[in-house]
Amino acid sequence: MTTAENAESATAGNPAASLAHPRFAAALEELGLDVEIRRFPDETRTAQQAAEAIGCEVSEIAKSLVFAADGVPVLVLMDGASRVDVERVREELGAGKVTRADAKVVRETTGYAIGGVPPFGHRTRPRVLADRGLLDHALVWAAAGTPHTVFALDPKTLVAQAGATLVDVREPSE
Repeated sequence: MTTAENAESATAGNPAASLAHPRFAAALEELGLDVEIRRFPDETRTAQQAAEAIGCEVSEIAKSLVFAADGVPVLVLMDGASRVDVERVREELGAGKVTRADAKVVRETTGYAIGGVPPFGHRTRPRVLADRGLLDHALVWAAAGTPHTVFALDPKTLVAQAGATLVDVREPSE
């Protein structure tokens, strides 16, 4: 059996059995999304850890990364094998300066700790950018609100539910 087969799972449609963070489970219910939540004994905090636990390619992980554009939080959804080009984000937003948000800003903005930030279901409604590269996959995996939980969704639905704008903000390949 693979690690993924050994992972505990539950459906978000059953709140008593949900393994997702309560805020994220409520967001799934509110959006009418019935997804399987998988919980792993080891952390899935990084894209590499998540891919190894799930048994998928790193590029099939949808990272939810928080940046500050002129001090205003913005969420960027990026495939796990790529890096965000901060200059492209700056240009896309028309901002003077874009930096990676610190852990305090991430938690204040989303309600989740770094390594468990889902693509939607946040404490606030930040502007969301999704790199077009996510659409290269039939299915992507994202954090379900904790560093031990993930869920899968087709990328078009993920982008739509996140209220994201599709952009090209990945660092160029070398």
